[in-house]
Amino acid sequence: MHRGKGLKFVGDSRILAPEAREKKLPKDYSEYPGKTEAFWPNFLLKEWMVGAVFLVGILCLTVAHPAPLERIADPTDTSYIPLPDWYFLFLYQLLKYSYASGPYTVIGAIIIPGLVFGGLLLAPFIDRGPERRPSKRPLATGFMLLALAAITFLTWQSVATHDWAAAERQGKIVEKVDIDKTSEGYQIAKANTCITCHGDSLQGGPAAPALTKTGLSADEIAKIAKNGFKTMPAGVFKGSDEELKKLSEFISGLGK
Repeated sequence: MHRGKGLKFVGDSRILAPEAREKKLPKDYSEYPGKTEAFWPNFLLKEWMVGAVFLVGILCLTVAHPAPLERIADPTDTSYIPLPDWYFLFLYQLLKYSYASGPYTVIGAIIIPGLVFGGLLLAPFIDRGPERRPSKRPLATGFMLLALAAITFLTWQSVATHDWAAAERQGKIVEKVDIDKTSEGYQIAKANTCITCHGDSLQGGPAAPALTKTGLSADEIAKIAKNGFKTMPAGVFKGSDEELKKLSEFISGLGK
């Protein structure tokens, strides 16, 4: 075969001709009037406008209902009861039940949430039908409604059963008072388990008020320690009359 003669061109059926490739391209959005629009700037501008509305709404709520300012967090205060943000309240409430707390904390903190969120991840593989109507997808719709109902109920229960008065009391900002923990009055308070409810610095707790700057006289404090007051039962103080006098004088002098 001489050079330049007898050459043959062989076509490959796996490679489409340019004309065929052009036919596979999607049509321009202008060919569908009223059904689609350009991403820039039409669609993106609408997204920004919706986002701006929500942003302004959140800012208005922030101004109208500012976050409460509480006292500085004290990691040594074991009496403080924390409250998570609203989107975790349903898990917080779940851990209050006997089957999900105490020795069963692993069930409430890991196993139950793991099954729920694992089910959401497996939902596309469990329900693979082509239908998009909720009525035609009973399995997926049922599980989603069950999850929403459980989250709503647990969140509502958490808010309804929370002791908001105790939360306000334990988060209240009080002026710090220096307490001599080596004094006899403090040792008497410690011996009679006063610090169990009122805190090791007598700053108060969820079930008991602060004992600093009470504004009460020594006689009034002695009467409360002996006879009780509100949630404090009578007979908590087990010491002698002399110890009661020293304790009441110690507490009445705090913060003066």
